[in-house]
Amino acid sequence: MTRVLFPGTFDPIHFGHLDIARRAARMFDEVVVAVYDRPLKTLLFSPEERIQLVREVLQGDERISVIGYSGLTINFAKQIGAHAIVRGLRVFSDFEYEFRMALANNRLEPEIDTIALITTESNTFLSSSTVKEIASLGGDVSSMVPENVRAALARRFRELDEDAKPRPETSIKD
Repeated sequence: MTRVLFPGTFDPIHFGHLDIARRAARMFDEVVVAVYDRPLKTLLFSPEERIQLVREVLQGDERISVIGYSGLTINFAKQIGAHAIVRGLRVFSDFEYEFRMALANNRLEPEIDTIALITTESNTFLSSSTVKEIASLGGDVSSMVPENVRAALARRFRELDEDAKPRPETSIKD
């Protein structure tokens, strides 16, 4: 059985991610979509929320499982017995980053390869950052993310708007 790892922060998962996961599932026996818990960037959703959103979107696909992880991706890939790490490429700058990361991972664990899948043309503009920015400004992201993710984004930005509203400095009791 050939198991591959598709790691990412998925904050949030979008149609580009789903395209890569499903295409990998056509090529390999099992795809483990691994949601990284502590990246060096600010997240909108907690690890538990991101895992739940990904699971909801991918439920019913027997070749894909979803799990959270922490630490070095290459160590996690070895831990779960993955033969390769799958990554998606959108633009040239993705290639440069993924190329360097693949070389570093190969230095750490030569037995695990990195496989890069080129995104479909319709998804080349998609990134989680783009989705979050559009959603934060009230834009329609329904063509970029599944409905459960769109609803979660709307809910989160409503919560953040509520938190940002000014509160009285004194209470009526004062």
